[in-house]
Amino acid sequence: MALTDLEYEYVVKEVGRNPNSLEYGMLDIMFSEHCSYKSSRPILKLFPTEGENVILGPGDDAGIVALTDELALVIGMESHNHPSAIEPYGGAGTGVGGIIRDIISMGAMPVALLDSLRFGYLEDQHSRYLFEYVVKGISDYGNRVGIPTVGGEVEFDDNFQYNPLVNVICAGIVHKDSIVRGIASNVGDVFVLMGGRTGRDGIHGVTFASEELTTTSEIEDRPAVQIGDPFTKKQVLEATLEALNKINVQGLKDLGGGGLTCCISEMSAKGENGCTVDLARIPLREEDMTPYEIMLSESQERMVFVIHPEDVGKLMEVFEKFELPAAVIGEVTDSGNLMVTESGDVLADIPATLLADPPIIERETCQVGEYSNKSYTPSFRKVEEKFLKKSLECEFSNLKDVELEEALLKILSSQNIASKEWVYRQYDHEVQIRTIVKPGDDAAVLRVNDDTAFAITSDCNSIHTKLNAYHGGAGAVCEAIRNVISMGARPICIVDCLNFGNPEKPEVFQQFKDCVEGMADVAKKFHTPVISGNVSFYNETEGVTVNPSPVVGVAGLMKLNSIRTSEFKNEGDRIIIIGETRSELDGSEYYKCIHGLVCGEPPKVLIDDEYQTAMTVIKLIENDVENNITAVHDCSTGGLGVAISEMSISGNLGTVINLLNVPGAGEGLSNSEILFSESHGRYVITVKDDALEEILNKIDAPKAVIGTVRGDSLVIDNASVEISINKLKASNHGVIEKFMA
Repeated sequence: MALTDLEYEYVVKEVGRNPNSLEYGMLDIMFSEHCSYKSSRPILKLFPTEGENVILGPGDDAGIVALTDELALVIGMESHNHPSAIEPYGGAGTGVGGIIRDIISMGAMPVALLDSLRFGYLEDQHSRYLFEYVVKGISDYGNRVGIPTVGGEVEFDDNFQYNPLVNVICAGIVHKDSIVRGIASNVGDVFVLMGGRTGRDGIHGVTFASEELTTTSEIEDRPAVQIGDPFTKKQVLEATLEALNKINVQGLKDLGGGGLTCCISEMSAKGENGCTVDLARIPLREEDMTPYEIMLSESQERMVFVIHPEDVGKLMEVFEKFELPAAVIGEVTDSGNLMVTESGDVLADIPATLLADPPIIERETCQVGEYSNKSYTPSFRKVEEKFLKKSLECEFSNLKDVELEEALLKILSSQNIASKEWVYRQYDHEVQIRTIVKPGDDAAVLRVNDDTAFAITSDCNSIHTKLNAYHGGAGAVCEAIRNVISMGARPICIVDCLNFGNPEKPEVFQQFKDCVEGMADVAKKFHTPVISGNVSFYNETEGVTVNPSPVVGVAGLMKLNSIRTSEFKNEGDRIIIIGETRSELDGSEYYKCIHGLVCGEPPKVLIDDEYQTAMTVIKLIENDVENNITAVHDCSTGGLGVAISEMSISGNLGTVINLLNVPGAGEGLSNSEILFSESHGRYVITVKDDALEEILNKIDAPKAVIGTVRGDSLVIDNASVEISINKLKASNHGVIEKFMA
């Protein structure tokens, strides 16, 4: 149960009596961390939420930003971590279904899905099982509903073995005059429930998502996982959009976590009203369901419309056309309470604001290793040795020298760097014919109209965040911004999914707080507001806490003629690196993959430098009317070596580079540091040879010409390295396929 003793005392005081069993169940789910954000709300206030393009910020099912004078982008992000750990196919599929409904409920047509995934290494059979069926669940759901999955990312690490992370972004497009909110403003309006029938699946889903997993969760908590139905979802999507076009809908909200209790109480509280719900009218999928089960069920594919009573007939005609169950289940009142009735009997009567806005909890914070002296004492069961916390103190001396070629090929074949084609080839990214730049580049690009497009991406480096939560969080925002800028887009908004362990542990909550501060500082600098998001706590299994993973989604706005991609295009193009490389190998894929080290201080985000290089690159692209800039790619995981290799592989063109020309190389950096440092704020661009001087003169940031596109090999002049493109491809491609064969 989510209610603490103190919260129960608070409820009794507010209600003036002890709640009955149904009321207690309703309060329990609404006071859960998943629904109430009772721990995170004070910290989330650090985020900037307003900006030039913002139409609607946090607080509804999704955020909204302007794209054109007539059109807006609706975007949201959700997690389905615990359900996917228990039942990966259904858990991932219903996660996709939930975020799609969030976009529909704002009146928008969903046009893009992205998935950000984290698993244990694929050598482990259980991790392969989770990976296979999570991807299949996402693929089957999105493909059947007809929404393209256009991007995302996958990260592998031991501590995700039993607690995978499944985060999903959905974006939709809506006419500005057609936006609808999840609110019940008018007393006398009625609630109409439409879509899938209510069953016993998903009961206590939100409280299950607000506790740590155990070795018995796969059996005990399976009923808490919802059952998805993408074919019904397709009908719900089409029926909803037609209803919004034909009827004056006053409010609209999907039934996700918390079911009817959450949906109805939040709509009523937002409208400063009360409501009634008549259980006898609700279409049920199973017989003899109790009031407790009906009000807490999280059965999928359900929407609630708030309309004027005189519009009920027209609305029902739409739902009958699509053969969807629908019923008037209640009305908006001025009582301020959510009253549940059945056959005239009052079964529950609780203030709507008490349900929708529980009090916050002030959590303790402390640095790593200090919480043993605090009031929280962790309870450990059997923990495999390889999952035990590694020391943050590392011995960097006596590391064996590794030849650059050997190191680069090994990093390219690591599961975190290797091609993710096995994942995205299962997705339909062509449906709706908006997708211009498809999966595999820095970001996806989708057409808005004949002149405008938007870029969208998701990013996170959980190792960096584990080592330093502030710079890890800041770095996640920076990398996502770099990715949309590399495509030629200006970032206009951020969504996030913040995945952390148990917030009752002071060191975990300290990580969360530091991470949000880092993210907020970068967002403020770039004037890129956080308009929607999700917090997922309690990502722990048997004492093993996942790496803190702030997954960041960024959308950027662009003209169609500004689109750039990352692959090398032409023999003879010159290669320029923008931004300074520093001695920052701690937390890098190089140290992790080559030396087995995960420790030290990760790359620091120098916010002013990051902003300077970003603005330099976007201005170069926007002013490049003659298309002299032929390719753009950011440097992130794996550093310059991986960035150059990826550009060669995707363009099937070789290159000759000299590492000594890289800005920062003169500070005594080794070739390994120059090639594999993961310093932030860096971009690799290629330009036509005859435009080189013109472009260099426009770059107001550290920069250098480091090579030329030519031949069929990657040649590093100053290090006597020559690797054929075929050898690079062989290392980078087919890695995941071998595990999943």
